[in-house]
Amino acid sequence: MTTSSGHLLVDEPCPHVRRLTLNRPAKRNALDNTLRGAIFGALRAADGDDRVRVTIIRGAGPCFSAGYDLSADLSADRPYPTAGGDGSWPRHVVEGWFAIWDLAKPVIAQVHGWCLAGGTELAAACDLVYAADDAQIGYPPVRLMSPPDMQFHPWLAGMRQAMELMLTGDPISGAEAARVGLVTRAFPASELERGVLAIAERVAKIPTELQQINKRSVHRAMEIMGLRAAIRAGTELQALAFHQPASLAYRAELRKNLGRALKERDTPFGDYRGSPRAQ
Repeated sequence: MTTSSGHLLVDEPCPHVRRLTLNRPAKRNALDNTLRGAIFGALRAADGDDRVRVTIIRGAGPCFSAGYDLSADLSADRPYPTAGGDGSWPRHVVEGWFAIWDLAKPVIAQVHGWCLAGGTELAAACDLVYAADDAQIGYPPVRLMSPPDMQFHPWLAGMRQAMELMLTGDPISGAEAARVGLVTRAFPASELERGVLAIAERVAKIPTELQQINKRSVHRAMEIMGLRAAIRAGTELQALAFHQPASLAYRAELRKNLGRALKERDTPFGDYRGSPRAQ
């Protein structure tokens, strides 16, 4: 079975395994509200389909996802309602990521190329994350906009590594992300798809009625330690950052010229849009 909603391709590469492919390669699979809605709809459908035991999410083209689509109106046509007011956007996306967390069936992220900002949030919401060893994973908006909408870094990578990532916005490779715990494991890029399918097949051997309890046992332990409350509290800090002069000025520049603003943000660091290859 292979189906397409334009922004999202759906296929079943092996028994009991459904695969979602983000299909905006020309936009580096940037997450607009149409694509986000398609992802949530497909995951809900898989969760209710007795033929499916595990779902893989990957990206078409050169990368997994470059993050939220800053050229789109992300305030319009959101895929589910959220209370308005200050911080509505980070609350909205965190509710969506926790909707993935709360699914009965496991979800696997297959990461290659760039995995940035909102793309890292999508991956973090999945139960297992496998990356190409040369993938580039980072959260550059901390440099001039705000901390993440979904502040998962301390929970996955620990305080010291999380602090460095938040204070620099620097990317790390898939291999390094596996070392510090942001992803489950890294594979050579040529072996990533084969490796992920092999793991998905093993996960799919366990009946869903047991697997959902296995999954929740890990999540409940993290929630008792405060993960869910901390990530929700982080949305308020993200909203606070949007009121700071540097963030206000940067977002005004984004509205004028997106490419120029990103280049000015990253040129002092020599990476992302400021790398010599991007000039």
